[in-house]
Amino acid sequence: MNTVNKKAIKNRHILSRTRIWMQSSFLLFAFLIGLRHILPGESSRGGGFDSFCPFGGIETLWVYLTTGHTLKTTNLLNFSVLLSVLGVSLVAGRAFCGWICPLGTIQEYLARLAERISGGKRRIRGKRSTALLPIHLPPKVDAWLRYLKYGVLALILFTSITAIYPPLHSLCPARAIFAFDLSTPLMWFVLIVFIATSMLVERFSCKYLCPLGAVLAISNKISPMRMVIDPAKCAACGRGDADCPMDIKDIPQNTRHSECIRCLECLETCAKPGASSLQIG
Repeated sequence: MNTVNKKAIKNRHILSRTRIWMQSSFLLFAFLIGLRHILPGESSRGGGFDSFCPFGGIETLWVYLTTGHTLKTTNLLNFSVLLSVLGVSLVAGRAFCGWICPLGTIQEYLARLAERISGGKRRIRGKRSTALLPIHLPPKVDAWLRYLKYGVLALILFTSITAIYPPLHSLCPARAIFAFDLSTPLMWFVLIVFIATSMLVERFSCKYLCPLGAVLAISNKISPMRMVIDPAKCAACGRGDADCPMDIKDIPQNTRHSECIRCLECLETCAKPGASSLQIG
């Protein structure tokens, strides 16, 4: 193996490990914010748990622009978090979903757990798992369900015009997982559905339900950071398609796909060192 190939392999391993560390760090941060939210006297210090939700900034934007007030449980911190997420997305596309979002990380863990308990052996990169779970939906069903998150986004934006609380407040699994809010049967239902669907289909919520993902999808088309495939080196082996958690098909032809979360699984599994890379520009 020549020096160039060794360097390419080393670089992609570094990127992969960096992503894992970032995911773990933000997951821990989310739990710490949630823990602070429930400790006696702590919730009054600074913003509450909902203040750190980037989508809260979208939900309360219209009300703030028209009345000067925010929806209950949200404040100006939501706008700061939202702007930070949008800034990351303008540069790196939907990297927020693949590197930072705690709910996305939880879904990855649940998918791996489902694979293990449903008969999966040691994972072989570039090949479909023999485990029963998670499953891959039929292409036509998958394609139609992808539009569902845009409907969720439109519904939330419409209802937020006359809302008092953010429409997503009682339906977001983040409250149940990170803020330990299981005070109502509805939150128990939301948590159970989130866990079940995440184990049934890898990143189910990311693909089909997340309204923030719908907002960020356009950023993949304009961000300077992107996956680059060298057609002269690509063997069109399909390994990237097999390992993609977002079930993107024909990855070499879809490096700017709106569903790509920059998770680098296709880069890590590539059998041809140097055939694929993450570039800016």
